[in-house]
Amino acid sequence: MKNISKISLYLFLVTTAFCYSQSTSKNFANKGREWYISKAKGSGQLGTKERPAKDLGNIIHRLKPNDVVYIAGGTYMSKGKRGSDEINVPVKIYGGYDETFTTRDPWGAYKTIFTGVNEYMKLTTPRLYIRTDQQRESNGQRSQGSVIIVDGIIIDNGPRNRYHQDKNLAIRRQASPKSGQNPSPESGGIVIVGSKYTNIAVQNCVVMNTAPTEGAISVRVFQGGKGIIQNNFCINNTGYGIQARTGYVGSDASKIPVFTIKYNTCLFTWKHDAVASYGGDGLALDKNLVAVVENNVFGFGHMGGIYSKGADLTLNNNLFTGNSKYDFKEINAKMRAEDILDESEKLNPDSMGNESLLIKIPVAERWAKIYASRVEIRREDVDAAVSASNSGANQLRSMLGINLRGNDVAMDAEVFLPLITVEEALPAGQLPWNGKGCAAPKSK
Repeated sequence: MKNISKISLYLFLVTTAFCYSQSTSKNFANKGREWYISKAKGSGQLGTKERPAKDLGNIIHRLKPNDVVYIAGGTYMSKGKRGSDEINVPVKIYGGYDETFTTRDPWGAYKTIFTGVNEYMKLTTPRLYIRTDQQRESNGQRSQGSVIIVDGIIIDNGPRNRYHQDKNLAIRRQASPKSGQNPSPESGGIVIVGSKYTNIAVQNCVVMNTAPTEGAISVRVFQGGKGIIQNNFCINNTGYGIQARTGYVGSDASKIPVFTIKYNTCLFTWKHDAVASYGGDGLALDKNLVAVVENNVFGFGHMGGIYSKGADLTLNNNLFTGNSKYDFKEINAKMRAEDILDESEKLNPDSMGNESLLIKIPVAERWAKIYASRVEIRREDVDAAVSASNSGANQLRSMLGINLRGNDVAMDAEVFLPLITVEEALPAGQLPWNGKGCAAPKSK
């Protein structure tokens, strides 16, 4: 419990200091109010502690800048079970409360779970999408500043996915109108795009069973802003577990977005699809940003642990385990953990303490057996299986001396992003390994 106490204290101190943003415009300087949401007791849109709303989706149209939303434990599917909430003003969202909103235990007794259903024509956008960069002042200038916080939310996209033959073993990315099924959403679980000078924090969250090209947690910070991504658990997602993105293209060092990424655990991050050559990393970072990445665990990435596209990066005391191709990729150079300090060209030379270890992951035996039984499909095998048909189009291409077009080859994996339940996944995120990785948020 000693490590948990240290992490909890760290989160409190950093977030407290973080909540003061500069250069906030008039539109985003609203004082804000408190909202309360309870699946069990909610009704209507007053959103008070005495009369909470039933779902975040029911009150989104009433949210104003700097509102604070408290959500009790329960399973939430959004308005009309559409499975996606989009908010266009800076807000703070805290999940994991009991029905009286006095006790909090986000990964334990009072789990606030955001999910949905797979029905044809339901939304396939991110489960929680906060985007403020398009808001404008009365004079037409874009609004800026303020703070966005998401804390203590569990995103489970499993019920939103379409699985092959409804066996929960392999997702499908195409819809099936005939059977009334949506495609598996090709979007992240928590996606936040801030405005200029907006600070963003995602902490104490769990994201699982999402199938994006981007990050399961994706945070895009614009000029003059800061991002904190800490004590989150990402398990069984495609794309990237966490993605730190920049919205600034200039060269002014004082305006480059700055990220702090600490005490997160990202496990079992899959490629975009069975034969893809992209995705499959625990953490991805854009080029034009500064990031300190410390005390995280990046394990079982189908490509690697960290993929940096050239960020100004400091790596301290991170643990890498079971990654297929590399632990660290810097632009195109691939490295194992023990070689990072020697071979990286852009890493801060003060970086230290990164290691590769074999660790025991307390994931459910049922799911572990399914994962271990997967058969990886190589891109080379697919290319070798392609043959050119004798179609009229190919006969014409042959006469013109240009390359023939091959037939499509269906080589979908039998096991790809198999469904894992919240109960099966959470034990793997409850305790850190030697002080590295996430821990269950301390109940209050």
